[in-house]
Amino acid sequence: MFDSLADRIREDEHKEVKSTERILRWVAITVVSFVLFGGLYYGVRMME
Repeated sequence: MFDSLADRIREDEHKEVKSTERILRWVAITVVSFVLFGGLYYGVRMME
């Protein structure tokens, strides 16, 4: 009967965002994470 605000936002986002856009978003997040952490790892290794 009473939906929380988070549930309503999740439902609205699910209706508006297509599955391909959602997949591309996760791929972009993954790539950026690898580049960021890879750069940090490389930087630390270069300091040694």
